[in-house]
Amino acid sequence: MNRLKIAGGRFHFIGAGGVGMSGLARFLLGKKAIVTGSDQTAGAAVSRLREMGADIRVGHNADNLHPATDAVVISAAIRENNPELQAARQRGCRVYKYAQFLGELVKHFEGIAVAGTHGKSTTSGWLVYCLKQAGIDANFVVGADILQLGGSSGSGDSEFFVVEACEYDRSFHNLKPRIACILNIERDHLDCYKDEDDIVESFQQFALGTRPDGLVVADGDDPNVARVIAYLAGQRRCVTFGFDPQCTYCARNVHEDAGFYRFDVFQEGRKLGSTRVSLPGRHNVHNALAVVAIAVSIGVEPERMLEVLDGFQGMDRRLMLKGRFHGITVLDDYAHHPTKIKASLKAIRERYQPQRLWCVFQAHQYSRTLSLLDEFAASFTEADKVLVPEIFFARDTEAGRNAVNARILTERIRGRGTDAEYIASFDAVCDHLLRNVHAGDVVVAMGAGDVWKVADEYIQRLRNHC
Repeated sequence: MNRLKIAGGRFHFIGAGGVGMSGLARFLLGKKAIVTGSDQTAGAAVSRLREMGADIRVGHNADNLHPATDAVVISAAIRENNPELQAARQRGCRVYKYAQFLGELVKHFEGIAVAGTHGKSTTSGWLVYCLKQAGIDANFVVGADILQLGGSSGSGDSEFFVVEACEYDRSFHNLKPRIACILNIERDHLDCYKDEDDIVESFQQFALGTRPDGLVVADGDDPNVARVIAYLAGQRRCVTFGFDPQCTYCARNVHEDAGFYRFDVFQEGRKLGSTRVSLPGRHNVHNALAVVAIAVSIGVEPERMLEVLDGFQGMDRRLMLKGRFHGITVLDDYAHHPTKIKASLKAIRERYQPQRLWCVFQAHQYSRTLSLLDEFAASFTEADKVLVPEIFFARDTEAGRNAVNARILTERIRGRGTDAEYIASFDAVCDHLLRNVHAGDVVVAMGAGDVWKVADEYIQRLRNHC
């Protein structure tokens, strides 16, 4: 199949309002492509696309598809009976799922794909920010808005294209980048993977998908990533990063200072310099090392990288400060896996030193909640109180929904010694917070669903509360 023509090409997005789909559409608009599409509702993402010149319709109709369309991109929610998709197939249009289309775009650039169970959005966004500060205007499509760049995607003038590589349903196998980064590998997405070995094998295939002359930048501290590195021996060049002194890039003399981390960076035993990261949590030292390793590998001076790291302010919904009112700090965080929950809560304690730490945790997917139930239960030890609303429904079966619920999760958390309470609705959660949270406390809304609404509503009530 011939490569797609981007500038001047005509692309139609069915389900254009999602985070990933709208990001891809904005990227194409920045490359002077013609973008049309549809969605069921005219939300903020659709409005933004329209402002940029895209013709996005509300509702799905065969007439929405322009006869000269070069390719159609569909979101995961689109079924074969969708009238626009049916029309596209009847006309012989090229049809791509999101991940397939992203893979096609990467072929046009020097691709840098960031993968891992945790930290993909933060690390890829951090890399884009630092590259821009170092004079490389990278193209990018990542999984959340970069706060300082105002979006999750952008069109740059360099040959580099930074993308977030998601392992769900083996989507990242569509990417054939110059550089693949693997931050960590843990059990997750067990609705599409058999077990941890199956997940590791999938990451091995992703890494092997890098160009033969490419590079794999891998976590040198993670035992599952070590299996990927061993698999690649003699097939792909690898560099490692981490806290282990044997890593190609390692952090030494790491110390926490008022919620910030300072450390020295070494490359193959040679000290490159010292730096500080403003993002909370020791796990972000790890992410910073990945950023340095990638940037240096494409020619950025190490000294410049260490200068600009600390300027990064983060990503939307990643330990994001929403506001402070009446002495109460309110945060919003995307953590939805036990390991990341523990890391985020620990980082909040270090940075804000709360009197009490309140966590409103909305589990994401019944299947994930069930398969990692014991791990979830043990992940809230840093919180003083956990409020658990209903589980966010996503890609679940009825059988899955019947196997676990928020009450069961709450009981398991209590069984591990953390004070937890099931409160079904967001409205009732906000009522409880308003009655019980006091000055000096920190409240974090946590999860990958729509629990951000709790943070927004609670802040509004605090503003109105005398």
